[in-house]
Amino acid sequence: MTKPALDEVLRRLDTAARQARQPLPRLLAVSKTQSGEAVAELARAGQQAFGENYVQEAVAKRARLQALGLALEWHLIGHLQTNKAREAADAFDWVQTVDRLRVVEALTRHRDPARGALQVLIQVNVDDEASKHGCRPEEVDALADAIAVHPVLQLRGLMVIPTPHPDPEARRPAFRRTRELFEALRAGHTGIDTLSMGMSDDADIAIAEGATMVRIGTALFGRRESRA
Repeated sequence: MTKPALDEVLRRLDTAARQARQPLPRLLAVSKTQSGEAVAELARAGQQAFGENYVQEAVAKRARLQALGLALEWHLIGHLQTNKAREAADAFDWVQTVDRLRVVEALTRHRDPARGALQVLIQVNVDDEASKHGCRPEEVDALADAIAVHPVLQLRGLMVIPTPHPDPEARRPAFRRTRELFEALRAGHTGIDTLSMGMSDDADIAIAEGATMVRIGTALFGRRESRA
């Protein structure tokens, strides 16, 4: 069922983009807690970019898939502890959850320049939730400036996870505020082109508010497997 699910998600994204008169966003398949076999099946169906929450799980999964001859694009979309920065800097092509200076410094120390620049997004806690990771909106500029001075890091934009709400429409204001932050960031830095927001239940709304990348898991893989 993987290929039909992927086709259906791509059709949904295309329809949402057309209706909102927005560019078609990139699809990031959220593969956290999914088996390597499930990822390989989706990759063979044409999906190449995958998002993982846990560094060690991603390292093992990436190794298994490389052994199968699948060279995929890996994004860290879960909170990064600095003691995992060495592994993260090696295992991932993108880190979407840069939210403090210590993470910037740790990734810079551990990224091998021979691998090219690590693509990074600043995670913003746009709703100022005490229990959620991400920098405050007013901290974005300083963090962007800190990233910009390191040649082994390439700042690409912002990532947000709005406050959960039973009605996805209630998340629209958070998406809109993040889009405004994104436009301000783009005005001050080169290479800013990625606004990562929206998941399976609210991707249409995020696209209408300017998302250039959406993170879809359930609609592609179904119910998550239990994490070992």
